[in-house]
Amino acid sequence: MHFTWNTITFINFVFSIVIFIFGLVSWQRMKSKVVFYVAVAFGLFSLSHLASLFNLTDTLNLLLIIIRIVAYLLVINGFFLAAHKENNTLRK
Repeated sequence: MHFTWNTITFINFVFSIVIFIFGLVSWQRMKSKVVFYVAVAFGLFSLSHLASLFNLTDTLNLLLIIIRIVAYLLVINGFFLAAHKENNTLRK
């Protein structure tokens, strides 16, 4: 396992970590399921980018596919909740 520099993957990793942290802070203040789901999704995306930076994509291929699918489903679920269940509280 060695670190492989890739500018795009590194930038994606940094931004996904930032969104994850801001999401968790926002969730602690708002207690919104939407914010929580999106934050967790970006935490999962950051794990995926980190695996790419350490050149583990071949070894963890199936796991990374599952992680990314779960992350996308969390974002989709969050948007669904925002559109159908939490729309009154999000529009304030």
